[in-house]
Amino acid sequence: MRNLVTGGAGFLGSHLIDQLILANEEVICLDNYFTGTKKNIIKHISNPLFELIRHDVTIPIKLEVDKIWHLACPASPVHYQSNPIKTAKTSFMGTYNMLGLAKRTGAKFLMASTSEVYGDPEIHPQPESYRGNVNTFGTRACYDEGKRIAETLCFDYRRMHNVDTKIVRIFNTYGPRMLPNDGRVISNFIVNALQGKPLNIYGNGTQTRSFCYVDDLILGLIKLMDSNINTPINLGNPSEFTIKELALKIINLINPSLGFIYKELPEDDPLQRKPVIEMANKKLLWEPKISLEIGLENTIEYFKKINS
Repeated sequence: MRNLVTGGAGFLGSHLIDQLILANEEVICLDNYFTGTKKNIIKHISNPLFELIRHDVTIPIKLEVDKIWHLACPASPVHYQSNPIKTAKTSFMGTYNMLGLAKRTGAKFLMASTSEVYGDPEIHPQPESYRGNVNTFGTRACYDEGKRIAETLCFDYRRMHNVDTKIVRIFNTYGPRMLPNDGRVISNFIVNALQGKPLNIYGNGTQTRSFCYVDDLILGLIKLMDSNINTPINLGNPSEFTIKELALKIINLINPSLGFIYKELPEDDPLQRKPVIEMANKKLLWEPKISLEIGLENTIEYFKKINS
């Protein structure tokens, strides 16, 4: 199989490519390096199964592929809010162009959507049937609404052109190769703690998240691509923690003497986030296996290496 991975030099994309190469499949990595980095995929450069193309998905491209893993889009608030129009354009035009490629080649198409399509949820935990509570004009809307219209495009291409589309709603995922400056809570906490700085907690720390280790998430993506599921499916870890609980876990693993600094909660920051994963359990036989403690230890070791 020839695989196209958009955003392949990024956090999730590079881990996916590792697994596809391990399975002896051909991979074309497409990335414009807005948030991705060659360091994540450099080990594959000399592999005859691997091809790297610097390209922006908002521009059409002609390739011959069997599977399209569409992961290209900045996913952390720091990056997607830095150029919100570009973010919205990437979600719409990037998905439109990749769906057009899937239509022409007959390729299977998997799109990385997000739990952010649920907004600040009024239903907890969030099942796939929940339609969300999203602010259409807030500072996060470029990403939240961008992913919602991308999902719409997938369904319209399926209905009109019979494209085999898969949509995965990814909940907070973490692990090695996260960017130190991406603004996500786990990387923020780890970087600060390793620098001996107090941890910044936005709001009162009682807002909740569920954290899925990257290896578990990638296995779910592969299972979904190989399935016949064509409705959106949640992938994430249903173990729920408050932000303060997370901060304490990281402090205890790095430097128990550190404290907190409380700051104002950002606009439209969800107060609760936890996936219902019954569909993934039943239809994919998937569930996360790696505990938060083990995942944090692995991630901390990664940040220690890149900062040494």
